[in-house]
Amino acid sequence: MDVATPSPDSNAPASDEQIRKVYVHALKEKEPLHTVFRVGKKARHAGRSGKGFIALTLQDRTGEVDARIFENVEAAEAAFAEGDFLLVQGHTITWQKKLQVVIDRLEKLDPTPLDPAEFTPAAPAPSSEPAAPASEAAAPERHEKVEKEPARGGGQGAQHVQHIREIAGRVHDTHVRALLFAFLDDPSIGEPLKVAPAAKGIHHAYRGGLAEHVHSVMRLAHRMADHYPQADRDLLVAGALLHDILKVREISSEKGFEYTDEGRLVGHITMTAQAIREKASRLEGFPALLEQHLTHIVISHHGQLEWGSPKVPMTLEAMLVHMIDSIDSRVASWLEIMQKDGNERWTENARLYDRHLWKGPVPTSRGRAPVPPRHKGHKDGHKEQHKEQPRREAREQHRERKQEPRKPAPAPKVEEAPKFSFKPFAALTGDQDGGTQQG
Repeated sequence: MDVATPSPDSNAPASDEQIRKVYVHALKEKEPLHTVFRVGKKARHAGRSGKGFIALTLQDRTGEVDARIFENVEAAEAAFAEGDFLLVQGHTITWQKKLQVVIDRLEKLDPTPLDPAEFTPAAPAPSSEPAAPASEAAAPERHEKVEKEPARGGGQGAQHVQHIREIAGRVHDTHVRALLFAFLDDPSIGEPLKVAPAAKGIHHAYRGGLAEHVHSVMRLAHRMADHYPQADRDLLVAGALLHDILKVREISSEKGFEYTDEGRLVGHITMTAQAIREKASRLEGFPALLEQHLTHIVISHHGQLEWGSPKVPMTLEAMLVHMIDSIDSRVASWLEIMQKDGNERWTENARLYDRHLWKGPVPTSRGRAPVPPRHKGHKDGHKEQHKEQPRREAREQHRERKQEPRKPAPAPKVEEAPKFSFKPFAALTGDQDGGTQQG
C-alpha cells in the first residue's frame, strides 16, 4: 500500500483538486474505489500469521463500512488518525457476508474545503411514528403533558432542544425549573446541544443524537411518573435532562466525535456535578438538600461503580433515571445494529452484546419488523404489505390493473454524484523532507 507524503515543493500554494464522491450506501462488491471518506474507528491487529494489519471504518453521511490495510502498515499507521479525511484508493470485497474495503493507497486531506455534514453518519430513520400514551390523550390540560416526538433523523437536534425546553418549562417546582434553564440558557451548553452526539459509537452516535436521547429519556420520565406516582415527577424530569447534558463538552461534535481533554480527564458525570453546584449557588434560596438529590441522580445514573458511577442509586428517582437511560440507550443501539445489518431475519453476531438479534417480522397479527428492510423487494417487506391490506381490496386493485392499459414507466432520474474539492494535507505542512511515495 502506498502512503502519499509531501513532495519537495509542498510549500507552494496548492490549487483545489476535485474528485467524485462515492457514498457508502452505493458501494458494490468487487469494484475499484477512488474517493474521499472520514475515518471513524482505527485499530491495529495481528493476523493468524502474526503479520499486522489496520482495521478501520470509513464514514460518510450515508453510513460506514469496514476497511483494512494489509501492506505498509507502519507507514499507514503514522499517516492518519481517527476523524481525519482520507483520499482512498482500493477495492471492495465481501468478508464474512459483509462488504469491506481493502485500501491500496491513501492520502490525508486538508479538511477545510470539505463539508463535515457530508461525512457524518445521519440518524437512522424511524420504523414507525410512536403513539401518544393514553395519559397524554386523556388529559391534555395537565401541565405534565408531553408533546409528540419529532421524527428521528439528521438535523433534528434543534427541534429536540425546542421540545426539551418546553418540557422543562412545565416543571412545577420553581427551584428545579430555574436550575434546568440555567443549563439550557447557558450558550456553552444550549447551542452545542443541538449538534452534539450522545456517544462516540454505541448509541445516538450522530449529530443531534444527544438532544434526541435526552428528549426521549425526559418523555420516559413522564411515563414512569404516571405509572409510579410514588416517585417525584420533577426530580425524574430534571434527572433525565441533566444526566448526560455535559456530554456537549465531553465529546466533540466535529473530527470523528473525539473525546475532549476535559472529557478524558474529568468526564461528563463529574463535570455535571460541578456545574450543578456552580449554578445552584447563583440561584437565590436554592435548597441544599434539593441540590444533593439532583447531584445524586447524575452521579449514580450509570447504575454501578464498575460502570463509572461514583455512587450507586439510593433514591427511587435515581434508580428510575438509571433504568430509563439504560432502556433508551439499549433500544437505540439494538435498532441501529439492525438497520446497518443486511440480513433479513437475524443480524450477524453483534459484538457489543455477543449475540445475534432478531430483526424479522414479529409472529403476530401486527406482522411488522422492528426496522424496515434495507432493500426494496425484501421478502418480509412484501409479506407485511399483504398482511395489512384486506384481501378484497387487493383483488379489486388487481382487476383494475388488468383492465387499464399499462402505461410505460417514466425514466428514472439519474442524480449525478457530487464532486468534492480538496487539498492534500501534505500541501499544508511545508515539510521539505518528503520524497515521492512510500511503499
